[in-house]
Amino acid sequence: MNLGRTAKLVAQAFDTALVEAGGTLPVWLTLLSVKSSELANQRELAGMIGIQGATLTHHLNAMEAQGLLTRRRDPVNRRVHLVELTEAGEAMFETLRKAALAFDKRLRVGLSDDRLTEFAQVLATLRANVES
Repeated sequence: MNLGRTAKLVAQAFDTALVEAGGTLPVWLTLLSVKSSELANQRELAGMIGIQGATLTHHLNAMEAQGLLTRRRDPVNRRVHLVELTEAGEAMFETLRKAALAFDKRLRVGLSDDRLTEFAQVLATLRANVES
């Protein structure tokens, strides 16, 4: 229960930090995923973000209307849409990246690198235990 409550609180605080920077968690995850892969298609993006295709389409429609990204058909496979960031999308990515880094720095206050490494190992073990 402690893990669940803490995860929820941290997620809410991170979302608040992103909103204060002018974005949202779905926008950040989408921008980050597009930025980290050249000409990602929508199916790949949904998998990277961990959401369903229809939910991603909703977010992409809104982000395209805001001028943050463009979508175009893949010339090799017309059923696939390729997603790219616009200049405004690049600027939003940079703004949200700074907010994410500042949040991460605030979150890690008082934690040594050794403790963070141990914590990451504990989380990996918990995931493995749940997945087995």
